[in-house]
Amino acid sequence: MKDLFGKAILDYQTNNSPEDILTETNISEADEMEVAYLFRDFNSMPKLEQKALQLAKGKILDVGCGAGSHSLYLQEKGLEVTAIDISSSAINACELRGVKNAKVQNVLDLENDKFDTILLLMNGTGIFGTLAATATYLKQLKSLLAPNGQILIDSSDIIYMFDDAEDGSKWIPAEGYYGELTFTIFYKKETEIPFPWLYLDYNTLQNAAHANGLECELISEGAHFDYLARLY
Repeated sequence: MKDLFGKAILDYQTNNSPEDILTETNISEADEMEVAYLFRDFNSMPKLEQKALQLAKGKILDVGCGAGSHSLYLQEKGLEVTAIDISSSAINACELRGVKNAKVQNVLDLENDKFDTILLLMNGTGIFGTLAATATYLKQLKSLLAPNGQILIDSSDIIYMFDDAEDGSKWIPAEGYYGELTFTIFYKKETEIPFPWLYLDYNTLQNAAHANGLECELISEGAHFDYLARLY
């Protein structure tokens, strides 16, 4: 990976002529995203993210922390937060912003630590990549939970992106799960290597959680097919 997403974050943090990020999927055309959005404060966050941060407690792990906005908010509340991301540039930006404990880390490689709250926000199921890999991630996240710990994760049911058939059903791919997308990122005339990104509808997440020894609770739903869930 070229880490273009992380490069954009670091460019913004260091005023190095940041540009908008372009994202494209196998089922949608290119869409512009302002890097500034990743640096938003609590009041500018979607309601689902605000709710997750309000529910966060104890020792916290922020998985896929990006620019560190969630970690910073919790840190300022006096909570102990570990922010991890596979992007070294994003972690560099987090450190420059003042995140005290930020490190380049794949959550699958994390061991010998326990957390009261594990956060996976901004389509937290995305890092699973595919439905088949979901069990691997859920088992790992479960292993990182302290007694009475919780996983707060959000995603969206993207069924709305598919066309309606004459009988009112949806035209979806015959093979695989419809929430499995391939993402491509463009930044400053560079193109990232395409990567898998998973959107899970709530029922599928709930079934996967139960299959891996976790309870799953729907906390709240957003205005556009998105939701926040708590696994424990």
